[in-house]
Amino acid sequence: MEKFSGALLTDIREKWKKFCDALADQGLAPPADDRRTETIRRVFGFSDFVARNCARFPQMADALIRSGDLDRSYEPDAYLSGLESALAGADGEESLKSGLRRFRRREMIRIAFRDLAGQADLQETLRDLSALADAAIEGASERLYRWHCEKYGTPVSRDGVAQRLVVLGMGKLGARELNFSSDIDLIFAFPEPGMTCGEASPITNDDFFTRLCRRLMHVLSANTADGFVFRVDADLRPAGKSGPLVMNFDVTESYYQEQGREWERYAWIKARVVAGDKTAGAQLLKRLNPFIFRRYLDYGVFESLREMKQNIALEVRRKGMGDNIKLGAGGIREIEFFGQIFQLIRGGVVPELQARPIQNVLDRLVQEHLIPPDICRELQAAYRFLRNAENRLQEFADAQTHKLPGDGAGRERLALSMGFDGWDAFAGELERHTAAVHGHFNSLLKTEDGADEKESGHDDTGADLTGIWQGQADDEEGRNLLKDAGYGDTETALKRIAEFREILAAKAMGVEGRERIDRLMPLLIRETGRSDRATLTLDRIISLIRSIRGRSCYISLLLENPHALDHLVRLADTSSWIVKFLSQHPVLLDELLDPRTLYVPPERPELEKDLRRRLDRIDPEDLEYQMDALRIFKQINTLRVAAADITDAIPLMRVSDHLSDIAETALSEVLALTWKHAAERHGIPACDPPLASGEMGFVVIAYGKLGGLELGYGSDLDMVFLHSGSGGESQGGRIPLDSTTYFARMGQRFLHMLTTHTTTGRLYEADMRLRPSGSSGILVCSVESFRSYQADAAWTWEKQALVRARPIAGDRRLMDRFEAIRAEVLTHPRDPELLRREIIRMRTRMKKELLRPEPGIFDLKQGDGGIVDIEFLVQCLVLLNACRHPGLLRWTDNVRMIRTLCDTGVIDEVTAYFLRKAYLIYRAVGHKLNLREAPAKVAEKRFELLRTQVRKAWDTYIGTE
Repeated sequence: MEKFSGALLTDIREKWKKFCDALADQGLAPPADDRRTETIRRVFGFSDFVARNCARFPQMADALIRSGDLDRSYEPDAYLSGLESALAGADGEESLKSGLRRFRRREMIRIAFRDLAGQADLQETLRDLSALADAAIEGASERLYRWHCEKYGTPVSRDGVAQRLVVLGMGKLGARELNFSSDIDLIFAFPEPGMTCGEASPITNDDFFTRLCRRLMHVLSANTADGFVFRVDADLRPAGKSGPLVMNFDVTESYYQEQGREWERYAWIKARVVAGDKTAGAQLLKRLNPFIFRRYLDYGVFESLREMKQNIALEVRRKGMGDNIKLGAGGIREIEFFGQIFQLIRGGVVPELQARPIQNVLDRLVQEHLIPPDICRELQAAYRFLRNAENRLQEFADAQTHKLPGDGAGRERLALSMGFDGWDAFAGELERHTAAVHGHFNSLLKTEDGADEKESGHDDTGADLTGIWQGQADDEEGRNLLKDAGYGDTETALKRIAEFREILAAKAMGVEGRERIDRLMPLLIRETGRSDRATLTLDRIISLIRSIRGRSCYISLLLENPHALDHLVRLADTSSWIVKFLSQHPVLLDELLDPRTLYVPPERPELEKDLRRRLDRIDPEDLEYQMDALRIFKQINTLRVAAADITDAIPLMRVSDHLSDIAETALSEVLALTWKHAAERHGIPACDPPLASGEMGFVVIAYGKLGGLELGYGSDLDMVFLHSGSGGESQGGRIPLDSTTYFARMGQRFLHMLTTHTTTGRLYEADMRLRPSGSSGILVCSVESFRSYQADAAWTWEKQALVRARPIAGDRRLMDRFEAIRAEVLTHPRDPELLRREIIRMRTRMKKELLRPEPGIFDLKQGDGGIVDIEFLVQCLVLLNACRHPGLLRWTDNVRMIRTLCDTGVIDEVTAYFLRKAYLIYRAVGHKLNLREAPAKVAEKRFELLRTQVRKAWDTYIGTE
């Protein structure tokens, strides 16, 4: 008490005396514990509300002290159970109102006391206030519903199902962040239309629930002799004050689908079912989730949020609320805006962001690498400081205020309640927090104080090129401007710009979308002029803008993020393939925002962790969403590889390794999801040997480019599925199946998840023709049947394919069994002359079918001395020599197989050098051509020496027919 000034000490003594006198009048004594007395006196100094009510209701205060409730935290259901006891005798609306207010008074005193005494942290205080409101709404609505049913009959749907009210808490109540004297924002709904039954004069469900909600609002908010419970605000409902007080679910959903505005999405972020039929309420929230959190990166929300922020800022200036800790600069609202912007933009793509409490949202922004940890810490510290100050202000008189006190006593009281020695120390800390918040907030929205907040950071640039885009500059002026901007072929550039402008004019577009493109194009023309091949790059990016013009949120992404446009130009300048890829998957434009990840493809452990995290977010029963998540995972990481590739950040061998890792990670998860579905439905399959824990009796074998770790951007996946089924029926499932059918269905579902084209594209094309007996064979072969086929019936070309085969997903035991079979088949001694003749015959036929000779042109893949000749040569040498050198089977990629052929003495070092060099150079050049969407062909003389060396090696080791 030594820090209190004389005036405050006098105030405390008077309040304590009134309290002691009130106790004495009731035959009660004040606490004998000096420490308890000192704490109560301090709380009285901080709160007129607590002191006044303790003096007015001394028996309540005495019971509260003696119960020990002031000294303990409540369990989650304590308020509801306590209120049930308090309302046990309520038999009508008046007694209900009285009971609710008495209960509210007691618990609000307890909450304020624990907060002001330093016995509860902010989290507990906000949680308790929200739980108290939940209990009051539930307790009142349940009784009023019962009484309304007795009077009007029970509301039922058209098929006779009883209907109950759903009460949704919005804002701080929804997030369980209610402040001490807050209104509660509520929205009411009920599941289905219908009529009441059980009374002679039924009424509609709409009428029933409207009457119920009106009485509920009155019971909670009417100011009686006992005060009020909570002020209720229902203005956030569909159509606001002019809309119905309560709607059924279908009408509610229809409203938000057809008329919902951005600020309503913002309001619904924190929505929570607080009372009534919570199961039905959860279903309503699920139905509205696509409106609140869109399944794409919604950068179009920026402008709406700017308008909302600008309106708040204007209100602050107009009403002089600079000292308002909620709405003022750097206040609570700006912290909430900061987090909720990310939620609106990304919440549909990153479900972790669909959290309600703002501190949790900020934590998750760090986890998703969307903000750095230091910004999170600063915003959370500011939030705790401001919310504590808000509660201290409101706990003084139970008044809804956010304004800092202007009088000396009020300032002293607030500072001391916040743990400071005086106002100056408190004000300094307040200034530090609000300055940090306002700085981060302005940086996020790219605005400066005093600037027009509707303008983005891009809008003051590119003005000199606006006339070109709008068609206002004549040809000569346009050519000169484009030349100055860096364009060589100005005529073609002008033509492309005019063509795009005409296309937009001919297509129906929303006003907002067209305005965004009109703002973007001058900036795009300017940025593209800085590239090495400006006209070509402009043409590529215009093709991208054409493809995404109907989804203006992506146009906003480029407008809002200057660096994203920079990276787009850089990538488009190098590769037409990457622009086409972005056109097909515009969600990937978000990846342009962070160069730290854009040019650094993650390694296999990070890939696995990322995909697991993405799938863990999703309802296990939502197959469509799982498939979308897999596709987006593949697309994002493929883009990162391509960006690193075309900027020469990684070598070709690492490109293929990364692409193979992406595919294997995705396939492993697809198999895990496939197995989970099969096991839940059909149980555990009968296998030989029986399955150990964690096994599924299924394995995926990769052939071709994936098997050889040489996957390209558009490569199909050559695969074979094997199982260890014994033929018996599965055990434990709802629908038992024999093992052959069981694994066939697993294979079908696996391919369905892989190849089905969804709104996010296709995961991979699959080629299953390398399975035993090809397309006519069964989809999933038993491992022993596979062995028999390979040993007795497989063609030479199938043995060649086996050279590059490796297991990539499934049971370890089954993988080992496949490796043993592969070794057994490939180490079998062969007739050298017969094998050479078959190899030559197959290669000759392949050239005849696939090679289209062009004068002066070398086909890198099929031409003489090209990639396929090297592959055939390597496969032939492995098949011939594996019986003497089993180490040749260790690798499945051509480069390391060539090295092993040299190490074992099968080929000499000079031959190995040229084969390896030719193979890598051919692949690298073909790869770059592929990124430019050009055929893998070059001038015939370009690699003449390498081709000669490859043909020489062919003649030496295989010969001619």
